[in-house]
Amino acid sequence: MAAFRKPLLLSLAWLVAALPGAAQPPQAPPDPIGERGPLVAIAHVTIIDGTGAPARAGQTLLIDHNRIAALGPDGSVAIPAGAHEIDGSGRTIIPGLVGMHEHMFRPASADGPFIANEMFASFPPLYLASGVTTARTAGAMDPYGDLGIKREIEAGRLLGPDLDLTTPYLEGSPPLIAQFHPLRDPADARALVRYWASLGFTSAKAYMDISPAELAAAIDEAHRLGMKITGHICSVGYEQAVRLGIDNLEHGPFAAPDGDLDSARSPGLCSRAAPATGPVIREVVQNVPLDAPAVQRLIRLLVERRVPITSTLAVLEGGDRPDLEAIPHLHDLLAPDIWAWEVRRHAAEHRAADFYATMLHKEMAFERAFAAAGGILMAGCDPTGDGHVIAGLGDQRNIELLVEAGFSIPEAIRIATLNGATYLGRADRIGSLAVGKQADLVLLNGDLSRDVRAIERPVLVFRNGIGYDSERIYASLRGQVGLH
Repeated sequence: MAAFRKPLLLSLAWLVAALPGAAQPPQAPPDPIGERGPLVAIAHVTIIDGTGAPARAGQTLLIDHNRIAALGPDGSVAIPAGAHEIDGSGRTIIPGLVGMHEHMFRPASADGPFIANEMFASFPPLYLASGVTTARTAGAMDPYGDLGIKREIEAGRLLGPDLDLTTPYLEGSPPLIAQFHPLRDPADARALVRYWASLGFTSAKAYMDISPAELAAAIDEAHRLGMKITGHICSVGYEQAVRLGIDNLEHGPFAAPDGDLDSARSPGLCSRAAPATGPVIREVVQNVPLDAPAVQRLIRLLVERRVPITSTLAVLEGGDRPDLEAIPHLHDLLAPDIWAWEVRRHAAEHRAADFYATMLHKEMAFERAFAAAGGILMAGCDPTGDGHVIAGLGDQRNIELLVEAGFSIPEAIRIATLNGATYLGRADRIGSLAVGKQADLVLLNGDLSRDVRAIERPVLVFRNGIGYDSERIYASLRGQVGLH
C-alpha cells in the first residue's frame, strides 16, 4: 500500500488541478535574494557606521563576497570591473542590527494565562527583512526548536539572522508561566545550564522567581563553561544579582521590577502578579524617583561592574502606543484573527495608557542617565505581544524610541549594533562598518541622519554578503505572522 500511495496522491492532485475552475497550485514565492554579488558597490550613500560617530554623506561601500572590501568618499574607492553598482543617493547604510532580546515565540491569541506559540516559520525571515542580522534568543520556550532553526539558517534552508542561543528560562517554583520548568534547587540550576551548554547554547537567562541560591549557582556554572547569563529578575534585586556576577540585565529597573526599589517587598520574594503590571512594578514606577539614592547607587554599581542593560522600550508602550494602523506592515503581516485580537487587546490596554506612558518615560530617563554615567546599553524588541511588538518591527521601533529618549541617531544605532556585538564577543566581525568586517549591513530608503523613521524602510539587508530584498520577504509573510 505504502509503495503506491504517493504516486496515487500526486495523480489525484493533477486530476483535480485539471478540472475546469479548479484552484491552481500556489505560485512559488518571489526570490528573496535581491543581490547575490559577489562584487557589489553602493555609491553616493550616507553611512552611519555603528560606532556612534556622525553620519557621513557621499560615501561608497564595496562588498567583495562576504566582506566589506572598501569604504570611503565617492571617488576614492576603486570599483572593480564586473561589480554591480547600486545608486545609494537618498539612502543610508547602517550595520546589521544585533538584537539582544529576541524570541522565536509570541503569546497565543487568547485570554487567560500566558501560553506561548512558536513562530519558527515567520519570525526568522521577519527579523532578517527588518534589518536584524544577529539575534540573541533571550529565553527559550522550545529550546530544541531554537536549536533546529539555527541549524536550518546556517545550512541555508531558512531565511533568518545568525542566532545566539539562550537556555530555557531559569525560573523558581512555582513558575510564573506554565511552560517553564520550575527549578528545584541550586543543583538543578547547575544541571540545566550544563546540559544546554553541552548542546551549543551560549547564553543563559534567569527569570522572575529564581532564588538567590539558584541564581548564584547558575552564574557560577555558566561562567565555568564560558557562557554569559542575563536576567529579567524580581525575587533577586539588581544589586544582589550584580554582586553575584550576572553579566547583563534585561529591560531596566523601571520596566522589569527591581525588587530592591520596592520597600514593601520581602527579600527573596516577588509578586505573583504579571511582571509588567504587578504591584512591585507599580510601586517602583509610581513612587520611586530617578534621583532616589537606591537608583543612583544602582547606576554607579552597573557602571563600575560593566553590566549592560538591554533596552526594550518598544515593548513598554502598551496601551500608550498610537493607532495600530500606524505601525508599518503590522496589519498586513498579522493573520486576520491575530490582528483582530491585537485590536481588542490594544483597546483594553488603552485604559491603562497613563501607567504605560509613565513607565516608558521613566525608563527612558533612566537609560539616558545610565548611559551618561558611562553605562552600556544594548537593544532588543522582546516580541512577546506587549506593546504590539513583533519580530524585527519592534527592533526598528526601539531605535525610534531611543531617539525620542534623547539619544542621537548615531548613538541609537550604536546601541542597536556595536554594543551588542561587543557583548557577544563578535565586534571584530560585526556591529560596525569597517574594511575587513563581515558584510552584515542594511540599505535604508531615506536619509536616516535626518529622519529616524527611515529605519522602517529597509531595501536590502545584507547578511554575510548576500543582499535580501525586504519587501519581497514581507510580501511572502503577509497574513502569516501569529500562526506559525
